[in-house]
Amino acid sequence: MRNYLTTTLAFLRNTWRGLTSMRTALVLLFLLALAALPGALIPQRSLNQSEVDRYFRDYPTLAPILDKLGAFEVFSSVWFASIYVLLFISLIGCLLPRCYEYYKQWRSKPVRTPRNLSRMPHYENGTLDASADEVLASARTRLRGWRMVERDEDDGSRSISAERGFLREIGNLVFHFSLVGLLICVAGGKLYGYEGQVIVVADGSEFCNSGTYNYDSFRAGLNVDGTQLSPFCVRLNGFDVQYQHTGQVESYRVDMQYQSGSDLDTNTWRPYPLQVNHPLRTAGDRIYLSGNGYAPKFTVTFPNGQQRTGIIQWQPVSVQTMLSQGATKFDPPGVQDEVQRRQNQLAITGLFAPTASFDGALLSSGFPDLLDPAVAVDVLRGDLGLDSGRGQSIFGVDQSMVEQGRLKRVARQNLRLGQEIRLDDGTTIRFDGVERWANLQISHDPFQSWVLVFALAIIFGIGTSLIIKRRRVWVRVVPNPEPGDSGSARTVVEVGGLARTDQAGYGEEFTRLTADLLGTGVDHSPQSRAVAGPARERKS
Repeated sequence: MRNYLTTTLAFLRNTWRGLTSMRTALVLLFLLALAALPGALIPQRSLNQSEVDRYFRDYPTLAPILDKLGAFEVFSSVWFASIYVLLFISLIGCLLPRCYEYYKQWRSKPVRTPRNLSRMPHYENGTLDASADEVLASARTRLRGWRMVERDEDDGSRSISAERGFLREIGNLVFHFSLVGLLICVAGGKLYGYEGQVIVVADGSEFCNSGTYNYDSFRAGLNVDGTQLSPFCVRLNGFDVQYQHTGQVESYRVDMQYQSGSDLDTNTWRPYPLQVNHPLRTAGDRIYLSGNGYAPKFTVTFPNGQQRTGIIQWQPVSVQTMLSQGATKFDPPGVQDEVQRRQNQLAITGLFAPTASFDGALLSSGFPDLLDPAVAVDVLRGDLGLDSGRGQSIFGVDQSMVEQGRLKRVARQNLRLGQEIRLDDGTTIRFDGVERWANLQISHDPFQSWVLVFALAIIFGIGTSLIIKRRRVWVRVVPNPEPGDSGSARTVVEVGGLARTDQAGYGEEFTRLTADLLGTGVDHSPQSRAVAGPARERKS
């Protein structure tokens, strides 16, 4: 039993040591980057379900295998989370002992002066006409700012041990701890953040962040149930787009108002010019302008004289010309019979061109701005399948209804602004106008500010660790029994240096330091270094 317990403890100890080694942390970091590749190359369900469905249609053999491996849900898969957690444990297990070791080094005194300084990578010596006390006082002044300690050695000499560059290790630790903090914040954003898309017509329409049902699409974090969203409302009063003569967009600007916090109680609206890359930040959320398009306005007059007006966004099929497609759907008013109501639903489908260009009867768009709007529409009548319980796109009709003959085309015509179609039952459909719509992306990430803090700390940490050099200097003074020419005391001075890193530059710093300590008066100009430098350096 005792042997079994000993073996188990040894196994756990060795496993922990292996997991918390820097080599393991680097391997796990590489594996995390490698594991994220499928998330960038393969469509993800959380981002675009339609692309995943298309992938299954295009690769019917490969897609089920990838699905079992979690390739369509990489960032929420068990194996990705396992690598993520192991990386956390490994990094923290590496950093805590390093912090303790750094603390011990910081509290300890500089190491003793080596017995043979001439073996150091940098070395100089000389004899000065000054006492040992004067030389040491000069050395202390020159090494001000260094961590140093003065010692009396066994052979009667005296020495100073000095070192500098301790901030290098602090920068290294800040970099690694900031990396851990950044990973934690990214994970926290996935847990407690959310992101949604909503299309709002810019005719005074409003959107309130009161529930997920107001969104066209919504992606919630693992700990977000959609019942406690940040309260705010926006109102879109207009949409201004400036185009160049080539059709390229020069600027987007949404005339928007918003209210949040106490403004909701007082019904106070505040203006904000929403633009691309200039999001509105309110109530802890960010509101981006991520797209735009046109919403044609149709007025339907039914045989009983009642009218219905429909303004619904149509989807651009060409970004260059803003040629759009869509479907505007209507229920017949005043029809109580359920069967009759379903048999007389209307759908206006087709193409919209902001600047009409005709090739015969074929409509296309010649420019993205609203200069000469026109539509080419098919009018469908019958059961639209709105009550079937199946979801359908707002940009089209249920094609299964068309294939079953329950939805039939009753008219086809090109319409300019103000023109109308008359159907066989007396119903008229008039193309009344066009409104702009804006696609808003609402993002909530409570850890975003911390992500910025840790990102800046990473830059600071890695910059500090790259710029600052760890180096050591030792100065040994030995009184010379032979007096100088004027009878003054003489002292033999040895200076040794060691760079704790492989960075270049310490040789020049050591040369300047020894020139000050030995009084050689080195000229540090480039010409002097080129001519006289090698002659002065006895060993470096």
